[in-house]
Amino acid sequence: MEYVGEHLMPGKLGQFFVVLSFAGSLVAAISYFKSANAKIPGESDSWKRMARFAFLLNGISVFIVFATIFYIIHKHYFEYNFAWEHSSKSLDPKYMLSCIWEAQEGSFLLWMMWNAVLGTILMFRAQKWEAPMLTIVSFAQFCLTTMILGVYVFSFQIGHSPFMLVRQLFQEAPIFQRADYLSIPQMQDGQSLNALLQNYWMVIHPPILFLGFSSTLIPFAFAVSGLWKKEYGSWTKTALPWTLFSCCVLGTGIMMGAAWAYESLTFGGYWAWDPVENASLVPWLVLLAGMHTQVVYNATGHSLRATYLFLILGFTLILYSTFLTRSGILGDTSVHAFVGSGLDLQLILFIAVFLIPALVLYFSRYRQIPHVAKEENTWSREFWMFIGSLVIFLSAIFIMIATSLPVLNDIFKTKWSTGDDPKFSYNRIEIFIAIILGLLTAVVQYLKYKNSSPRQVLKKLLPVTVAALIVSFCISVFGNIRYNQYGSGFQAAIHLALFGGVYAVLANAAYIFISMKGKFKMAGASVAHAGFGILLVGILISSSKKEVLSHNTTGINIPFDPKTKEDPLENLTLVKNVKTDMGKYYATYLSNDSVNTAGNIIYFKVNFQDKKTGESFDLWPNLIRNTKGLENFSNNPDKQHYLDRDIFTYISFANILDKQRDTSGFKSFPVALHDTVFYSKGMMILDTVLVNPSNDKYHFGPTDTALLAKIRVITRDSQQYTMSPLLYVKNNMIYRVADTLYAQNLAVRLGSVMNNKKIELLTKESTDMVPFVSLKVYMFPQINLVWIGVIIMMTGFVMSIINRRKSLIRKQPEALS
Repeated sequence: MEYVGEHLMPGKLGQFFVVLSFAGSLVAAISYFKSANAKIPGESDSWKRMARFAFLLNGISVFIVFATIFYIIHKHYFEYNFAWEHSSKSLDPKYMLSCIWEAQEGSFLLWMMWNAVLGTILMFRAQKWEAPMLTIVSFAQFCLTTMILGVYVFSFQIGHSPFMLVRQLFQEAPIFQRADYLSIPQMQDGQSLNALLQNYWMVIHPPILFLGFSSTLIPFAFAVSGLWKKEYGSWTKTALPWTLFSCCVLGTGIMMGAAWAYESLTFGGYWAWDPVENASLVPWLVLLAGMHTQVVYNATGHSLRATYLFLILGFTLILYSTFLTRSGILGDTSVHAFVGSGLDLQLILFIAVFLIPALVLYFSRYRQIPHVAKEENTWSREFWMFIGSLVIFLSAIFIMIATSLPVLNDIFKTKWSTGDDPKFSYNRIEIFIAIILGLLTAVVQYLKYKNSSPRQVLKKLLPVTVAALIVSFCISVFGNIRYNQYGSGFQAAIHLALFGGVYAVLANAAYIFISMKGKFKMAGASVAHAGFGILLVGILISSSKKEVLSHNTTGINIPFDPKTKEDPLENLTLVKNVKTDMGKYYATYLSNDSVNTAGNIIYFKVNFQDKKTGESFDLWPNLIRNTKGLENFSNNPDKQHYLDRDIFTYISFANILDKQRDTSGFKSFPVALHDTVFYSKGMMILDTVLVNPSNDKYHFGPTDTALLAKIRVITRDSQQYTMSPLLYVKNNMIYRVADTLYAQNLAVRLGSVMNNKKIELLTKESTDMVPFVSLKVYMFPQINLVWIGVIIMMTGFVMSIINRRKSLIRKQPEALS
């Protein structure tokens, strides 16, 4: 069939470059392998030239594939499944890039782009390590390319092509039996980007995170190359800046994700031990352990075997986390995981082809790896750095096992879980990890390599220790730090961790200004450790003093869907333009407004007034219409930032979105004085009818006719209210003023006056009498310490990278990478 209106050339061009990148990466991997193993210098150079050309061809092809996909999305060619499933005409232009990496194919492509960039840098910097390292990088690129290849070998599909047409995926659908299917309304627009992903963090977080993923390949490649070429220790100083870079970028990407969760999700925080969060955190922790042992080896010759193991596992755990998040196995336990892609076998093979050869090399040459037989002195820096690395590694193993429970349950047909309170199941272990790391980051830099004088170390630490005890005690007592819900033991651990964090900050600051005599440029490690201390203190304070402000005082309880896990007692219902008491604040729902004619995003203006200071500010939480065929809206929070706290709020319910509104008309009841009318929640009694009432609200002249009814409402729980509907004739026009009892969802107005001394009472029950919202409001005290700590910690990494690079230039210019 000849289909009308399709634009097939971009897809054909894009698929050609996918195949070209596949071929280029394969040729590069084989050529670099030949070059690395060549015995004759001329032969090695010949293979290397071919490998460079092939690798650069792969990189160029990858970027062209990316540009082609962007072109298809920008042009709204919805015949392509990529554009139809992930974009739409109404999508904000700034999210056109974001919808590329929403797709699994797009995220693999982003990973490949960073591999191409880092591999090209290595090509010109790695010198003698170029051939073995680029063999590994090229092979990783080859494996990633298979994920977007989209070809069949017999009945086995290799990857998913980003250039598949919708009609190719849904061949049996009747719509595609028409040559002009693109003219049908369903194909005139796409399903758009997931509602929760339409956030500016989606533009910047994934590229940084995937740069972090890609960068872990470099320390891995150095380690495997060292084992392969039997040059066990000569690579470590050259590789250290790369390991630091990987730790810095991956850590930044993870904390960007935490900030995104805080900005966009409604669980009220920045970390929830979500399986996908954990899957990124674990490789970073293992890499961090490897970086510290790498520093130890460069200084003392100890811990090289541990360094190999940690760097090998760092990258392969990235591959394992990719399997966890893309296989669909975490679909029931994570809000971030991709749905199953059908690439499970490929993902498992991806892990195996890197992990198994690397471990075989490692264990087969374990005894040849240089090892200092003499045990480290317990008063040496290297001993405690190794202990700290081991603690970090064990923490990562615990987190990975707990995160992998769905995989273990699937394999062993068990029902293991982290319990009813998953957060606490992690926190009760990680709090002790935090205590140990806080103390170690405070103390270790005061020790010297090889050996230290206990007396001198204790003399330097004593004033800092006393200061840390005083400061942490004051924070605990006067800051009212409490975790009482988990018992006194956990409470004590929290205070010890708080001391550890304060100790890390003060000890590292003192070390910079006293021991290093203010040589700030050389203090990268101390700056990073101080940032970790600030981060730890910020986590403990903001979590312990997190407070729900929106306690429901109105008596209007919203019947939330159980899936939302919202507590009606912690959600304040606000009737539009009604100032409502909210504990420390008054809250008023003022208005709502859509940002476009389609009403896809609705902002709600809510005013808050501080009772104590009188300060007033407006917040604009919004609801964004769900995409991908899902109904209803997702909520995006808004915050008021202060130096010492954040006021965080989101809309948990809005009746203007309720599709089950009661649209029935008023019911008529003829009543005389003292007659009773029943409604669903009680009864109404007509007490009196006033003629031409005159009061502060109503004024009628002698030519006017007006009737004001006084109706007593008695509810089932014996509450009493008064309603006063009005009927009047003015200038020969009849007017009816209804009275609404919002607490009972009841409206009453007067109809006609009847001849039998009765009056017509018109009643209506509806949940949509007036716009109202239900609001969840938190206060996060000292939340800025978390972000400040992250920034300082990553600044320390950058300083360390610069220092190590300078040191490498001075000492080993010929081995610079």
